[in-house]
Amino acid sequence: MECHVEKNKAQCTCTYEPCPRKGKCCECVAYHRKHNELPGCFFPPEIEKTYDRSVRRFIQCHRG
Repeated sequence: MECHVEKNKAQCTCTYEPCPRKGKCCECVAYHRKHNELPGCFFPPEIEKTYDRSVRRFIQCHRG
């Protein structure tokens, strides 16, 4: 499977600029999963900017 890093980067909503995984979605998901988190792209922009990527925060912001 080919990774489309540049295409992914163009659509990436993560604001953490020094991230070495930007555009490498598989690596990003694996990294955050290892830390019991979700990637920034799972969150609304105002929450993503806080860098609270916890599952708890994800559930809070997506409750109906």
